[in-house]
Amino acid sequence: MGSTEEKYRVILVDDEPIILRSLKAAIPWEELRLEIAGEARNGEQALQLVRETAPHMIISDIRMPGKDGIALMKEVLSENPQRLFIFISGYGEFEYAREALREGAFDYLLKPIDHDELIEMIARAKKHLNKQQENDKLLHSVQVLSLLARERLFAELIEGNQSPLQHMRWLENSELEQGYFMAVVQLDHYVKLNEQWSSEEKSLWLFAIRNIVSEWSLNQGGLAAFPFHSGEWVILFPNKLSERKTSLGHDLIRQIKVNTKLSCSTGFSPSLIGINDLNEAYQMAAKALYQRFYSGEEGVYVYSVSDETAIASEVKYPKKLEESLLECVRKLDRQRMQQLFDEMKGEFEEQALTKGQAERMIVELTIVLYRQFEAMNLTLEWSLEGLLQEIHAAPTLSEMVAVLKNCFGEWILHGKDNDSRGDVQAVIAKATTYITNNYHKDLSIEEVCEVAELSISHFCMLFKQETGYTFLEYLTKCRIDKAKFILQNTNVKVYQVAPLVGYQDPRYFSQVFKKITGKTPSEYREEAS
Repeated sequence: MGSTEEKYRVILVDDEPIILRSLKAAIPWEELRLEIAGEARNGEQALQLVRETAPHMIISDIRMPGKDGIALMKEVLSENPQRLFIFISGYGEFEYAREALREGAFDYLLKPIDHDELIEMIARAKKHLNKQQENDKLLHSVQVLSLLARERLFAELIEGNQSPLQHMRWLENSELEQGYFMAVVQLDHYVKLNEQWSSEEKSLWLFAIRNIVSEWSLNQGGLAAFPFHSGEWVILFPNKLSERKTSLGHDLIRQIKVNTKLSCSTGFSPSLIGINDLNEAYQMAAKALYQRFYSGEEGVYVYSVSDETAIASEVKYPKKLEESLLECVRKLDRQRMQQLFDEMKGEFEEQALTKGQAERMIVELTIVLYRQFEAMNLTLEWSLEGLLQEIHAAPTLSEMVAVLKNCFGEWILHGKDNDSRGDVQAVIAKATTYITNNYHKDLSIEEVCEVAELSISHFCMLFKQETGYTFLEYLTKCRIDKAKFILQNTNVKVYQVAPLVGYQDPRYFSQVFKKITGKTPSEYREEAS
């Protein structure tokens, strides 16, 4: 372990060459896993050396000609407060030493130098640096986790799911209470691109676009930016930018095109207030994007309340029909879907809808159903754009409905062929084996879905159906079962068990363990012994 430990860099500062030589010779630097990055004879030289070598620790005389040790420390700590100073001072300089401690020095040593005492002091300073490094890593992990959790919370609320993340409401941000609007960015021709890209290419392209969207959003004053559906990103903006929606949209489209050569379109919601309106904001921004299928591709579309009111006054959107059709897709019920399309046709005829009215609602239904098929990896040769073009080209309502029945009916039959019981069991068995072998890692549902070769929504449905658990419940069960085994059969300390089973925070591990077993890890070990 010692040979791979990172070495901390030290610089020595003293105007007396004999003291510098003494420090270099008398301290077992290699044994302490420290390296001397340089030495200086005065404060000005030391400051230059600090900027060149970025040391972790500075051992310096407190009184030197020109810039003294305390002045040096103040300047160095103003640039990086985590560097440690150990001062060497004479008996007559005790007040200087006290001032040095007040200004942030780690410790001081009186001359003549007791090398054993200095070695002990350096060892303590090194422990402090180790702890500091651990805290920095933990802080970074917490910041990353907080960002990911915040995105996950937003995504859940956008989906309309108000309950599963109530325990994460500490992530709510008052900036959403000041008013905001949402942009939904979608890649044009994504289905075709998805067919052309390999899995690696897809990951690289989507990662590149996420970086572009995130950096651009930050520069424009956005509140949050994150991927939502595959090939789609959500950006939240403060209300103060609402007058710039069109220019913001065109600028983002231009940035993505310049950097990736890919085209995209952006839909904007109106202004809303509060985290609970995220779902409504998404629905309106997505509806704005529907205009793309009438007006052409690669555009900026802003949701209009007046347009929505006009549509509502013309004819009411069949929300119940949409829900029933989605249920048919999830259950792969082709017969019921065909019946519902026939009923829809009859209702449209009874209401004497114009071709434009009927087409508008069929387009909305098609987009919603297509997304569900896409989420279940059941789309075949037709892209969404191609399907909508077929609908638009159909001269009669009967022919429009026939296009839907033909396309979606074929996809359901394909889904049934692929979803035979044996296939499902084999796929889920592959997923559970992967979880069992990798529970100790930072395992994500996306990673397991890649292994199972299923979309997240389809995987979640099949996994719960086969195992009786959600992915997180199953992963937690694996981790806690392994923790029980370790606690029963080894003497590994409780706080050391946590990282062995995939938890970086021992306190959180203990909370989960008690929630599952009714006992703390220590209580469980005592009862099992």
